Amino acid sequence: MDTYIGVIGGSGIYEIDGLENAEWVTVDTPWGAPSDQILTGVYEGVKMAFLPRHGRGHVHSPTTVPYRANIDALKRLGVTDVISVSACGSFREEMAPGDFVVVDQFIDRTFAREKSFFGTGCVAHVSVAHPTCPRLSDACFTAATDAGIKVHKGGTYLAMEGPQFSTLAESKMYRESWGADVIGMTNMPEAKLAREAELCYASVAMITDYDSWHPDHGEVDVTEIIKTLIGNADKGRALVKRLPALLGAERDDCPHGCDKALEFAILTAPEKRDPDLVAKLDAVAGRVLG
Repeated sequence: MDTYIGVIGGSGIYEIDGLENAEWVTVDTPWGAPSDQILTGVYEGVKMAFLPRHGRGHVHSPTTVPYRANIDALKRLGVTDVISVSACGSFREEMAPGDFVVVDQFIDRTFAREKSFFGTGCVAHVSVAHPTCPRLSDACFTAATDAGIKVHKGGTYLAMEGPQFSTLAESKMYRESWGADVIGMTNMPEAKLAREAELCYASVAMITDYDSWHPDHGEVDVTEIIKTLIGNADKGRALVKRLPALLGAERDDCPHGCDKALEFAILTAPEKRDPDLVAKLDAVAGRVLG
């Protein structure tokens, strides 16, 4: 199978010199329109797709990002490996603004988003005990290290609904009682949907601030976040450019089973399945639904 890397992130990430055959393409999905067109191309012999999570010009809030359409569109294009690159706050002194964290766990506190492709008429339960792909995460960590980025391997991402930042009380609870390491607003339900779509998924958190818990930094300052974001975009681009060489143009089956997540997940009997819903699942679950 050919490797096809999909990157979901901000505008600075996809401005890559040397991307061949670069083209913005429109992908229609049964879940509505994705956040934007998708930039496709080839870098060092590996196919790549870049999807601006919030749309160019930042038109979608964390709540209104069309997560199902985004994941379906990438799957429909033939993407095999999804790398999420997102700005986050830090709950750890040692995870400082400008650092990156390769996330391996999530606490999902979002509540106003559609979180599954499945439902009445076609019920499925996938495991997200380990919500990121270790193989893909290792590649991201190596790429960051090779790029000279200070990067932390492993961390728990608290996904909040937003769009407001945390209260001081919430920030302290997430840090001290819940053991979260970083906080953001966009990786859920993205990671869950990627698992349902049998895509390998890795999350790279680019730290911009200390949320509101840190006694020496006070509340989140958006102007400071933007300054850090600009520097992080350069680093994120350096990381992404190293992934094709690390992952290679050819790939075997995922050794961790990400690409077989639906193998025994669908519980609804074939004769009871809603044909309309099954039709919408053609890209996401076509492998198991026939």
